[in-house]
Amino acid sequence: MKPFLAVLLVALILVFFVWRSQTKWLQYTEEKTQQITNAPLKEQCVVNLSEVAALPPIVQKYFHLALTDNAPIIQKVHLIQAGGFRAKPELKDWSPMSAEQYFSTTLPGFVWKAKIQMLPGISIEVCDAYLKHHGQMKGNIAGIFPIINAHDRSELDQGALQRYLAEAVWFPTALLPSQGVEWKAIDDHKALATLSVGDTSVSLTFEFNTKGEIISAFAPDRYREVSGNFIPTPWKAKYANYASFSYYRVPSYGEVGWELPDQMYSYFKADIPQIEFE
Repeated sequence: MKPFLAVLLVALILVFFVWRSQTKWLQYTEEKTQQITNAPLKEQCVVNLSEVAALPPIVQKYFHLALTDNAPIIQKVHLIQAGGFRAKPELKDWSPMSAEQYFSTTLPGFVWKAKIQMLPGISIEVCDAYLKHHGQMKGNIAGIFPIINAHDRSELDQGALQRYLAEAVWFPTALLPSQGVEWKAIDDHKALATLSVGDTSVSLTFEFNTKGEIISAFAPDRYREVSGNFIPTPWKAKYANYASFSYYRVPSYGEVGWELPDQMYSYFKADIPQIEFE
């Protein structure tokens, strides 16, 4: 009987440990999410496409494709992602990934909550955030064992703001000049977009197709974490399958990767089946 009780006690301790760890993780991610969802809204404004008249022609074409006059200026976003993730460039197979993401545009920020299935029955959960001008990332195995806890680094702040700017294609009013983005022509199909928030300023080169759709965003020097060090590395996001969501026309597919010396390492891809705007 005593061995049975000992095994039962150990099992109960393990169950409590798992429950406590997962509860703490859920509380952490919910607290971050509420910083976006509970943020107050500003007085509602609407799109006036006359403000893009002085922009490069291809950028004007994009805004006339993505927006319409009198569409609401987006203040909050919630979207769903379904796709894959590759943790290392040498891996050929993609790990299934599901995620949801919340954005605020009044004070630029986001919270990305993802679950990546690395092995059958074993998932990595990640919370990547940009809040109050600062980037931060936490991750663990099954909501229990911590594997990532990155914060309080200027490289994270810059990388998170670059991500926000690249993902603004999903809430395109955030790319308007009135929302703080400066546009400069590079050639007939490329333009440089610059966004400054707090002490951080970032720029991305957006590429457009002949329809005016944004098909890629590029940074020559986004910081990539390698063994605890941050290395400036060319980074590219690709977009496809434009679709109409509410008043806006946005890509329903995205893929992101690092341009390494010997290969293009795509590490994220996802369809966007659902977007909600506020």
